[in-house]
Amino acid sequence: MKRLAPIFVAALVTFSPALALAEESVKVTPGQFTANNVWMMVAAALVFIMHLGFATLEAGLTRAKNTVNILFKNTFIICVGLVTYYVIGFGLMYPGDFNGILGFAGAGLSVPANGNGVEYASGGYTYYTDFLFQGMFAATCATIVSGAVAERIKLSSFMVFATVFVALVYPIAGAWKWGGGWLDQLGFYDFAGSTLVHSVGGWAALVGAALLGPRLGKYGKKGKVTPIPGSNMPLATIGVFMLWLGWFGFNGGSVLSADPGATSLVLVTTCLAGAAGGLGAMIAYSFVSRKPDLSMALNGILAGLVGITAGADVTTPMSSLIVGGIAGVLVVAAVILFDRAKLDDPVGATSVHLVCGIWGTLAVGIFSTNPEHTFLKQLAGVGAYGGFAALSAFVIFYAIKKTMGLRVVPEEERDGLDSSEHEMHSYEIQVGVSTAHPVSAAAE
Repeated sequence: MKRLAPIFVAALVTFSPALALAEESVKVTPGQFTANNVWMMVAAALVFIMHLGFATLEAGLTRAKNTVNILFKNTFIICVGLVTYYVIGFGLMYPGDFNGILGFAGAGLSVPANGNGVEYASGGYTYYTDFLFQGMFAATCATIVSGAVAERIKLSSFMVFATVFVALVYPIAGAWKWGGGWLDQLGFYDFAGSTLVHSVGGWAALVGAALLGPRLGKYGKKGKVTPIPGSNMPLATIGVFMLWLGWFGFNGGSVLSADPGATSLVLVTTCLAGAAGGLGAMIAYSFVSRKPDLSMALNGILAGLVGITAGADVTTPMSSLIVGGIAGVLVVAAVILFDRAKLDDPVGATSVHLVCGIWGTLAVGIFSTNPEHTFLKQLAGVGAYGGFAALSAFVIFYAIKKTMGLRVVPEEERDGLDSSEHEMHSYEIQVGVSTAHPVSAAAE
């Protein structure tokens, strides 16, 4: 054995570079690839379920006379979102080599030679799964807008806006970070879309609500707020829990593989932030009213989930509680401030998705475990996306307003959009006309 020792040492020295190279080139096994792809398909399905959550939440927080209209808009959004993402969006968002601002890989889907094998996306998923998962995200932006402009926008006008916004604005903005564009090169970080999805949609919601003006009777003289309650709080609650479930795919799928450690961390930080958001909103609202408000608590949960989305993979569980808790407080404050500014948002979409999307993105620069994620880089991304999304939404909405018109006539608004736009009702028995706003009671 002693004679063999020198030979063994010499062989180890000789072949160690090759062994190291072999370790570096280890690829995902077929079994791991299958597991990764299955998880990503499940995650896409969970994100799809979020559209049901948005539909039920929005329907629950608005009046019964507009329910069919709301459900129709949400049905249209997912359909047009997927089709436009196939036709043009996917190519705009992932253009390959481009100048960092605008590029286009081509219309439709063009599967590369390795598109369905382990060589694609480091074995995390196939090309088709990539499209499906990202396509589910695309429609979410327009869904956010739908809630903020509910109960007074023309259906045809909203459909035009949603089509243009999802087809062009969202994917161009997405390319700046997720497509390897200039903000990605700058070092801006947004793991699953606090800014790219939520605040981009939130800025458009803010612009749309401002251009439309408030619902009839919402604000009286001397700034008095007249609450307009939702028609179905059980439905709204179901919507929030459906959204929370969907966030398992929204954030968990954004790991882009079934990596056990990374995925489980993301799911823990996501759930903790959502729970802390709900508690934060409950506590904050207790300083406003002695009567707990269910809609505030529900929006607090969503606020925490939106807030953690930008940094779910680089935030510790303890930090996620702080991020979510602050988001819950912020959503209560934002609802009150928007009401005082006479910005009518029936479901609190701007407070949840815009305000807490901004907070969550900036929080990455404060709580990230990666020292490269700085506050200034995050602030630059927030400013760039805010300016682009708000300006784009204004141009689209303003053009529609000057050509097609944005708002239904007062008589149609009073009767309800179900009658004027659809000539049908969501419920066989209509129980009265509601008069309160679930997320504006804080301003009373």
